Amino acid sequence: MSEQLSGRHPRRHSHQHPDQWRTLDPRTIAVHCTWLGAPLGSLALTALATGGRFDTRAWITLAVIGAVFATITASGVVTWRRTRYRVTADAVELRTGLFTRSVRAIPLHRVRNVDITANAVQRVLGLAVLRAGTGGGGSGGEISLEALARPEAVRLRAELLARSGAGRADDPVLATADPRRLRYAPLTFWVVGGVFAAAGGVWRILDGIGIEPWRIGFVRRAFEDFGHSFLWVTIPLALLVITVLGAVGAVALYAEQWWDYRLEWTDTATLRVRRGLFTTRSVSIERARLRGVTLREPLLLRAGGGASVRAVAGGLGTKEENRGRSVVLPPASYGEALRVCGGVLGEPLGAPELAPHPRAALRRRVVRAFAWGVLPPAVALAVPGALLAPVLLYCAAGWVLLAAPVAYGLARDAYRGLGHGLRGRFLLVRSGTFGRETTALDRSAVLAWTFTDSPFSRRAGVVTATAAVAAGEDGYRIRDMSAATAVSFVEAATPGILTEFLESPRSAANGSRT
Repeated sequence: MSEQLSGRHPRRHSHQHPDQWRTLDPRTIAVHCTWLGAPLGSLALTALATGGRFDTRAWITLAVIGAVFATITASGVVTWRRTRYRVTADAVELRTGLFTRSVRAIPLHRVRNVDITANAVQRVLGLAVLRAGTGGGGSGGEISLEALARPEAVRLRAELLARSGAGRADDPVLATADPRRLRYAPLTFWVVGGVFAAAGGVWRILDGIGIEPWRIGFVRRAFEDFGHSFLWVTIPLALLVITVLGAVGAVALYAEQWWDYRLEWTDTATLRVRRGLFTTRSVSIERARLRGVTLREPLLLRAGGGASVRAVAGGLGTKEENRGRSVVLPPASYGEALRVCGGVLGEPLGAPELAPHPRAALRRRVVRAFAWGVLPPAVALAVPGALLAPVLLYCAAGWVLLAAPVAYGLARDAYRGLGHGLRGRFLLVRSGTFGRETTALDRSAVLAWTFTDSPFSRRAGVVTATAAVAAGEDGYRIRDMSAATAVSFVEAATPGILTEFLESPRSAANGSRT
């Protein structure tokens, strides 16, 4: 076996012939052992909780950990010795397996994304994971190399992009890390949800190792003090503590995910996003696969004058993978988000001025807000109040008085968020209130349109038009637009796409699908 294939000198791969089989870095075996952190941490917590006295269950757990460690280490050695990869003139290939050999190949012309990630352990060891894929769902369209030396991963990514047809250029950097963006981190769901998620995770860990969390001294005292105190004092105080903890956690999470952030055009065909503190991530998006951008303005972030940006692109995997890989700008100021949108699209987007939707759309949102947000709790209180406890009737009336203005305000905000329009070669679509999104789509990327209605929407004279795109969320909806103008707008946005399918504009407005 040649010296290159033996893996004794992993940093010499760059001098190998392109068609030779290459090995992974041998330090990947150490990475496989990081799973020991969780069980050993559980044993440490058990030791702290019991004063260092292990019961039979703990000793059995320790023995199991030792046996599994030996098995995992042996498996890691075998996996490393039997894994090879190479880049030929036509494809990138991966060969694995001991008893059952598997060879997976992806043609270079089908490579759509080449991502590099590294968790904290891999960064300490100087390693990285490279994933090259076609962007289709499932594992068959992706090759994952775990793990390579960091310089080798960077060199291999450049090789794959170059040999798949990308050229080099010195395009400007679109955005870099800015500590001032940290002020937008608390304006997310994780300010509250993150606290309960973290508390639930700790609770499950303690319960899993045999510790009953509600019997821990300070936890028990906290619940007892809460019950014996004035609720009008303890409830606001608890909410304040949750908010402060959530804000601190949101800032920490934001810093970890977007540390050393950089968005740039690295060549004439690739947009690259690099970010991460403990786990580094590097995502590449081909210009040829870019279909547009989405400007996201969740309710709290919008109230703070912020927004984030996602790329609408194919080749980024499944919908779930796409949502993680497509983010090109974290929560930042609205003006900066617009600037980044323009840099990604190649032309200024500006503040979108969109056509409003008919007043029937407002009525529909008001009805939904009351039907789903106000009436169910009111009925749930009023029925037992009429049958059992009249005081619940007052609670139902109080709920209606408090919830009705909020529901109406949210419905009006959702209506103001509706809009659609055309700007140059882009179709603009906007909707939402809790998670408002404005999407700019390349009109040439629209493959088909779907017109959807119901008996209620037909009576109101509105229709929902969905633009089908082979990227992002696959379909982008123009909700509750005027049925009388829907077909003419679609024809203006994508000339000729309806002609061969529809006999008349009226049939499209009544629910025909293309």
